[in-house]
Amino acid sequence: KNHAAQSYDYAYTAFQTTDVRPDGHVWDVYSDIPGGTPPYLYAFGQTGGGVGEGSGYNREHSWPQAWFGGGSPMYTDLWILYPTDTKVNGYRANLPYGTVGSPSITSSNGSKVGPNTAAGYAGTVFEPIDSYKGDLARSNFYVATRYFGQDAGWPGSPATSGANPLPWYAEMFTSWSQ
Repeated sequence: KNHAAQSYDYAYTAFQTTDVRPDGHVWDVYSDIPGGTPPYLYAFGQTGGGVGEGSGYNREHSWPQAWFGGGSPMYTDLWILYPTDTKVNGYRANLPYGTVGSPSITSSNGSKVGPNTAAGYAGTVFEPIDSYKGDLARSNFYVATRYFGQDAGWPGSPATSGANPLPWYAEMFTSWSQ
């Protein structure tokens, strides 16, 4: 609270400190495979792309901006911004995170899009790989805590009411964070 908000473009500079792999590449939660060999790696500055996976990275709001209306300071809040493959970010779009049983899309690192199997929501969701579920859950709990009481007018989503995760979402994130 009471921080100095940076520009959205500044996120690319911040990522060089906040999201750098030990080998100096971009730490992309939608393409990295911890302990394995990622299908591709990004150098800082290799932004853009979107034609196919591995063609560039951009900034992903782990709490989609459509859910909060795109306003500041959430729009530039580094606690919910991650560098991610542009194509896979497009797969996720504004979908809630969830648990996918029968994927309609599977990315190169194993992230999936498909019908949710968790009780409480039957719509389409995006499931990241297990290695990043805790990080993404904690980012979403951060929004619920940090912006609690400042969410009047937020559009919400199938997973949230303002800054509050709906019960199915909160239960899933509690499990993921453990």
